[in-house]
Amino acid sequence: MIPDQPLGVVELVMQSSMMAKCVLLILCVFSITSWAIMLNKYFVYKAAKNEDRKFLDVFSKNENLTQIYNSAQKLRLSPLARLFLTGYRELYLFQEMAKLDREKSGGLPLSSGERLTEQDIKGISLALNKSINREVERFSKRLEFLATTGSTTPFIGLFGTVWGIMHSFRSIGVQGTASIGGVAPGIAEALIATAAGLGAAIPAVIFFNYLNNKVFVLSSSMDDFCQDFIYLAEKNFTPSQTKEAKKKTATKKETKPKVIEKKAK
Repeated sequence: MIPDQPLGVVELVMQSSMMAKCVLLILCVFSITSWAIMLNKYFVYKAAKNEDRKFLDVFSKNENLTQIYNSAQKLRLSPLARLFLTGYRELYLFQEMAKLDREKSGGLPLSSGERLTEQDIKGISLALNKSINREVERFSKRLEFLATTGSTTPFIGLFGTVWGIMHSFRSIGVQGTASIGGVAPGIAEALIATAAGLGAAIPAVIFFNYLNNKVFVLSSSMDDFCQDFIYLAEKNFTPSQTKEAKKKTATKKETKPKVIEKKAK
């Protein structure tokens, strides 16, 4: 006979075997840990995006690197601000080294600041690339647990289901009856493990793809900012770029009188 009031989920779990309870406990640990990581990463990425927006606003409106450096120190979650701090420190370090080399050779101080060589620019680029890798590693931390949860918890739940069905058939063999009333509670108990495994895996897979895409977007923005910083360093602190700028201005001045002479003729 099937009871008029079927057992609820809680009653099935409480009456389940020790193996089923262990499986459900493992799945519960996976689920709680996954949700903690997902919520933490979501708010961290949101705060990092907001601080990136603030830093880019300061960076685009200010030409003084020292003032940008002071503003960047306050934005601790912004990957672009942390990237700028690394580039600024490397730029200052190479300028100090160039200053020492000039003083040793007896050169006169430069009013426009110390000039950097191509090797110095390459050194700054390498430091920025290492900083990008560190930031990507920082934002990708613990995401592998979500991937593990999404790939393993369905199989853990399936193991609990198989174990519960085996236990139900063993009970049928012992009792010698195969009524649906005797088999249904054991099968329902077994299927709870599959449901729990899917309940832990589905959110983990969704958030893993979502958060992994966020890391990709942050990495792309850091790569773009790295190129911009290197361009500014080459433009303002390398002698070759300043010479080319002077040549361009000189050629513009030379072409103007020729145009006037043609008009006079």
